[in-house]
Parts: sequence; C-alpha cells; structure tokens
Amino acid sequence: MRAILVRAPGGPEELCLGEVPTPEPGVGQVRIKVAAAGVNRADLLQRRGFYPPPKGASEILGLEASGVVDAVGPGVDSCAPGDPVVALLAGGGYADYVVVPAGQCAPAPESMGLVEAGGIMETSATVVSNFDHIHVAAGETILIHGGSGGIGSFAIPYAKCLGLRVLTTVGSPEKAAHARALGADFAIDYHGDWAEEVREATLGAGVDAILDIIGAKYLEANVSVLARGGRMTVIGLQGGTKATLDLNALLTKAATITATSLRFRPLSEKTQIVEEVAERVWPLFETQQIPLPPITVFPLAEAAAAHTLLESGDNVGKIVLIL
Repeated sequence: MRAILVRAPGGPEELCLGEVPTPEPGVGQVRIKVAAAGVNRADLLQRRGFYPPPKGASEILGLEASGVVDAVGPGVDSCAPGDPVVALLAGGGYADYVVVPAGQCAPAPESMGLVEAGGIMETSATVVSNFDHIHVAAGETILIHGGSGGIGSFAIPYAKCLGLRVLTTVGSPEKAAHARALGADFAIDYHGDWAEEVREATLGAGVDAILDIIGAKYLEANVSVLARGGRMTVIGLQGGTKATLDLNALLTKAATITATSLRFRPLSEKTQIVEEVAERVWPLFETQQIPLPPITVFPLAEAAAAHTLLESGDNVGKIVLIL
C-alpha cells in the first residue's frame, strides 16, 4: 500500500510517498480503507523527531482518519466490512489502509462526507476529554488559545453549546472575524498584550479555565489571567516545553495546571472518549450547532505541502489529506 514516509527527522521536504506492507487486523482490531486523514501539529513534531509514537504503534504519521471498514479481526462485533467510520489513531493515518482497535472507531456522522469527517475525530476527542478533565461548567469563562485553528474552530462552538463565555487569541483581523463567527465573545490579537486584554474583558476577575496549545511561552501570562480556583490544561507545546513558574501565583489563587496527551492514553480511556464524542458531538454536527470547520484538502502525495501550510500559521480551520 501507499504511505507517507519520513526519510529523516527534519522539515516537510523529508516526507515522501512510498510503499509498505498492508497491515492485517489482529484480535479486537479493524482495518480501514482510508478516505481522508487529518493533519495535526503533533504530526509536525513527529516528523521532526520530537514526538515518537507509543510502543507498538505505527511509525507512519496520522492521528485520525475516516474511511470504510475493510476487514475485521477476531472478536470484533461493533462494526463490519463496508461500514463508514472515523477513527482516533496512535499513528498510521497517512496511508491507504490503517489498523486500529475497534473501540477507537465510531460511525461516521451522517451529516457529512468522509472527506470532511477525516479531520474531526482528533480535535473533538481532545477538546471533549480536556473540558471534562478541567470540569468546565455553564456560566464560566474560558480562554481558548488559537481560535482559528483546528482545535479552536471546534472548541469555540462546543464551549458555547456548554453555556460558557469564550475568549480566544488569534493572529489577524481575518482570524478574529472567523472566531467571532463561531461564537467567541472576545477575539484578541496575540501580537499585543493579550493578557491585559483578557483582564479588561473580565473586569479584572480573570478566566475560570484555559485551553492552551502554546505551552512554555504563555505559562506565566496564562497563570496571571486565571481567576481564583481557575484551571488550565496544556494540550500543545508550540511555544516550548520549559518555563519558570512562580508557585505563589498558583497558591494565592488556588489554581490548577494540568497537561494531557490523547495519544498516550490507554485503550480503555480512548474507547470511552470516542464513545462520548459520538454520543455528545455528532448530534451537534447534525443540527449544525457546531459547524464544520473550513477544510483545506491536499492529495496524499502532497503531504509535504500540507505540512508547510500548517507550519506557516496561515491556515484557518483544518487540513486534510485525501486518498
């Protein structure tokens, strides 16, 4: 089968289309003939050699995919060959076929095609599981960094569906307009003093929750805008991994910082998350309470161009590879 391979850790130019053996499903697994695979920032890190897959997972890039079940292994009765599905992967999405535990598959939403569905699972699962992790509640205020990207384009309307007040950071007036159209109450340009604007928008009270894709670069500022009892979850490290934190700032606010990686969760947790996404989120797509994000499509062979666009920061919404 065809797959995107990484010749050596480095830039997008290290990606190439190659041939690898077609995987066979084992006990409890299904094989999917891939229609589309979402492109995520974690893929960029893995390409550079900084985010290796869990032990035993495919070395091929790709953390989510949509397609049709092609074969099932022993013990699988939740789906059958021919079923359209979306899947949360530990790797392997950038290929003609991918093998995944059956529990990490969900029926594809009826309201969209498989190409559109190729970029919804990883984002949905990340946001839903992290909102649960920090126990967001109706009436609270949340700060979502990166409001125009794949995560933000889902997190903003999902937060509004939960009854949250939403502040978000963006990089341009056009992206601010996109975020406001999704329901953001405030869209703040991160090139300025965004922390001060957050304080002004909350009348000095701060935010109850933060969904952070940046990491070290924003750590001090994030803590400074947390309200008393505020909770922050770090889900990305675009701004680095190491920073200095004044623990007294957390102590005086009784605040909490946590971090999660969906990729390394055990199968039982991933299965539960996928079930919750299908139960809670698919109906919101069906009723258009959550709109599909803008999608930029590349053929599988142009994965390098897709990575280049995502790294540029110019993209709005989701990037998907089609097979």
